[in-house]
Amino acid sequence: MNSALQSIRSRFDRAGLVLSGLCAAHCLLSILIVSALGIGGDFLLAPEIHRYGLVIALIIAAVAIGWGAIQHRRAVPFVVAMMGLTFMGGALAVPHGMYEVVLTVIGVSLVSVGHILNLRAPLPDTH
Repeated sequence: MNSALQSIRSRFDRAGLVLSGLCAAHCLLSILIVSALGIGGDFLLAPEIHRYGLVIALIIAAVAIGWGAIQHRRAVPFVVAMMGLTFMGGALAVPHGMYEVVLTVIGVSLVSVGHILNLRAPLPDTH
């Protein structure tokens, strides 16, 4: 049963990594597409995308990293991911543009590192 739960948590961490990568790609490509081609600004830079993305990131991080912190009893993955989520939340407080992209990319990078640390954290010896 424990390995099944570990597998589920690993899937959440992997999903968090994929979503973090997609978020970073969205931020960078949106700026490039809107700047270079002048199209898609209303959709690609819509604040709702960022709000929903943050909610999804919060849910996945809470499940995967919170669960991992309970299992392996290490705070570092949790602290790193929460710093990342804080940067992502801060990005919602600034106007669209370079500051928002920088804060978001820093945030998703830290959340990704938190997921990686969570995946690599050894479980404590139960003997």
